[in-house]
Amino acid sequence: MIARISPSQITGSLNAPSSKSSMQRACALALISGGTTVIANAGKSNDEQAALDIIRKLGASIDRVRSEIVVNSSSDIFKSSDKKKHAIISCGESGLSLRMFVPIAALFNYDITFAGEGSILTRPINFFDSVLPKVKVNVQSNDGKLPITVRGPLKPSNIVVDGSLSSQFLTGLLIAYAKACTTPVSIKVNDLASKPYISLTLSMLQHFGFEVENDNFEKFTILPREATPGHSIKYNVEGDWSNTAFLLVAGAIAGEITVKGADINSTQGDKKIINALESCGAQIKTGKKQITVKPGELSAFEFDATHCPDLFPPLVALAAYCKGNTIIKGVTRLLHKESNRGLTLKKEFAKMNVVIELNDDTMIVKGGKQVKGARVTSHNDHRIAMACAVAALRAKGQTEIIKAEAVNKSYPQFYDDMKVLGASLQVS
Repeated sequence: MIARISPSQITGSLNAPSSKSSMQRACALALISGGTTVIANAGKSNDEQAALDIIRKLGASIDRVRSEIVVNSSSDIFKSSDKKKHAIISCGESGLSLRMFVPIAALFNYDITFAGEGSILTRPINFFDSVLPKVKVNVQSNDGKLPITVRGPLKPSNIVVDGSLSSQFLTGLLIAYAKACTTPVSIKVNDLASKPYISLTLSMLQHFGFEVENDNFEKFTILPREATPGHSIKYNVEGDWSNTAFLLVAGAIAGEITVKGADINSTQGDKKIINALESCGAQIKTGKKQITVKPGELSAFEFDATHCPDLFPPLVALAAYCKGNTIIKGVTRLLHKESNRGLTLKKEFAKMNVVIELNDDTMIVKGGKQVKGARVTSHNDHRIAMACAVAALRAKGQTEIIKAEAVNKSYPQFYDDMKVLGASLQVS
């Protein structure tokens, strides 16, 4: 698929896309909670569909009732004693689904193999090789890569883990421990990355009736939960700040827009895009669940994205139009994304006349020059596709994005939403 974007003045109002991070966690918690869970405002991205498929294969039933998803699960699904049983599950290209559901699958006492597609096949998962045997799980991976096979049942115990690669591994452990523990048990974490995503996990665990004590993101104590068979829980999926960031940057670059449904009080770390927009001089007005942004005199800014690395692509698009050198920290968090995002951003934005330097953990974006339309590629990375599309709105000449369908991973209606705002955009 190719998306062609011409310079455009945009204006209007949109609802924030739903959060795939919240939706995927809701699927996992619905599976372990038992009873009925009603999930409202769910999105339809590839990653969310992967999470639904996983819990279905692990024993949950799923129905759609109007705009809601109804998940029914039972503790009985964890009691299978069929040692010959072997489930094979694909996580698609979803890093969160892979890292979160492997520990949850380890609650079962039969072999479960995870496979995947695309870049997920090259992402390291040797975390599981070292950690899961400590909790009585048999694990076999492909030298720290997919496919990986686990067999439980997982037995929670006090352990210490490395949190520097991704918080998603810890999210999976916390959810698995919450289901399995019968006495208080703790997980100590060294060098935890992306703390806001753990805050999201903890708040959702609480919503589903699980209790975890957080000691400064260095130690988590999981408390046993009394079984509540037949319960019913409703969860409303939040607006997604990761994807909302692209819309807000589009407003700062190319016209006044309002995004509704993004909660400024959310635990999502990517809401810090607001800080970047304020720092660079964009005109911004915030309410509890509504943000309006329009262009201002944009100048270079400094931003630490260590705990919100998904903001790098929209920040680069923003920095391209800011006079001076913008400094963004946290580059080391970009290595194992859908692409090596630091290098990918440097390569593709160079085609658009934007110079990016990478110095260890720091990215320098030299902005203020005329951004030029160019033929770029997404590298099958949804956030690269969206960053290039947003940057194209005020570029000189048309921009063509190859492999533009990558946005389906997290925000399948992205191009439609851009057209609603008035972007001159064609997809073929």
